[in-house]
Amino acid sequence: MPPTIITPSTTIRTAKHFQSSTTRKEALSLYREILRTTKAFHWCDPTGTPWVVRLRREARNEFDASKQERDPLVIARMLVTGRDCVQQIQIKFNEADRAAWERIEKDSTRRF
Repeated sequence: MPPTIITPSTTIRTAKHFQSSTTRKEALSLYREILRTTKAFHWCDPTGTPWVVRLRREARNEFDASKQERDPLVIARMLVTGRDCVQQIQIKFNEADRAAWERIEKDSTRRF
């Protein structure tokens, strides 16, 4: 494949191509991170549906709903907000997990 020569007339078209492929990669990365994070939710909601199934369905619905968005600023805002939310959930889940393990350690050492 010959190298791409960028001239002033092709700059806009090339920039849009790079921008769309970059945001697509970022969105896919965020979606995969959400799927990995949902693996930690093993329990069920009050209706008996596992949280992992419910959270994955909601994530898919959100991504499908925003699929038609073309404004780069809105897309960037959605990606940043999504990434921030996932990180906050991971931090809270890790803190709760650490606290639970500390309680288990404390209770198990108290017996002896």
